Amino acid sequence: MTVSRIGDHPVTRVKRAISPSRAADYMQCPLLYRFRVIDRLPEPPSAAAARGTLVHAVLERLFDVEAADRTLEHAHSLLAPQWEALVESEPELASLVDGELGDWLRPARTLVAKWFALEDPTRLEPAERELYVEAEVDGLTLRGYVDRLDVAPTGEMRVVDYKTGRSPSALFEAKALFQMKFYALVLWRTRGEIPRLLQLVYLGNGEIVRYSPDERELLATERKIKALWDAIARSASTGDWRPSRSRLCSWCSHQALCPQFGGTVPPLPALAAERAVDPAYAGEPEVGQD
Repeated sequence: MTVSRIGDHPVTRVKRAISPSRAADYMQCPLLYRFRVIDRLPEPPSAAAARGTLVHAVLERLFDVEAADRTLEHAHSLLAPQWEALVESEPELASLVDGELGDWLRPARTLVAKWFALEDPTRLEPAERELYVEAEVDGLTLRGYVDRLDVAPTGEMRVVDYKTGRSPSALFEAKALFQMKFYALVLWRTRGEIPRLLQLVYLGNGEIVRYSPDERELLATERKIKALWDAIARSASTGDWRPSRSRLCSWCSHQALCPQFGGTVPPLPALAAERAVDPAYAGEPEVGQD
């Protein structure tokens, strides 16, 4: 068996793999999937995404200390050093800070404070943080990172995901729940038990969305993921990566190349079909997904 690495995690080298991020890209817009997986176009750093990654890092590191020390003051003290660590790993993020660092960090301080109003870290002992999960379903490997996994003394699992935006309308809630059901499916396949609760913590407006999955829903999620992979494989073989316009286009970095906005799609690169299903990209999970 050969092994590669994703971040600090050794993973089995596989022929087919998909992550919830790339699955969501294809569901949102096949052309977006192409730009990220095949063309591998760079995207400018986003202040909102960078702050989201920063807040995720702070909430992860907060549990490194004893329960009594998990105060808001301590969490706020982690912001600057965690930001420095992020900039060290991704130097382009430094360009986002225009002025004093403290001013730039202020929105992140607010988000962290909102989390303290929703959950009490002195009463939490996560079983796992930024947990890498992987499972194979009919030859397709599912990969992802779980922000936090809580396990009760009786064994029930709660999957927790932090979102630094606002809770979505009903129109976009299904996308967030798909990601959580993806994680629940992988945990079920690897641990033999369905998580009791999926919990989305929205820091933008201070709301928690909770959902209890069942076997029927997770089997439906499994079928959906396999169907998505089949659709990606068809697009790879035909070269058909047509755009799908939606309100999410407002946040897309590639409008200049999209025919929906008067742009011209560049020619497919060499080995496009192989790149489209390359597990290193199609199965690339993202830490601190917002």
